[in-house]
Amino acid sequence: MTISVRLNDKEIELIKAYADMNNISLSDLVRNAVMEKIEDEYDLECYKKAIDEYKENSKTYTMDEMKKELGL
Repeated sequence: MTISVRLNDKEIELIKAYADMNNISLSDLVRNAVMEKIEDEYDLECYKKAIDEYKENSKTYTMDEMKKELGL
């Protein structure tokens, strides 16, 4: 699949220079950047959900308690 992105000349120059500095193709650079952005947002949503769950039930366990619970 091909995706087109409109960039101005300065943006193109900067992106190409960054790709060259890191010895990666433009496609790899863009793909990696987009995937990293998606992963970051997913991680943030998971974090928010975990914080909300913690606020509802803030019971915590020590490592020893968890080992005992899991039979380790």
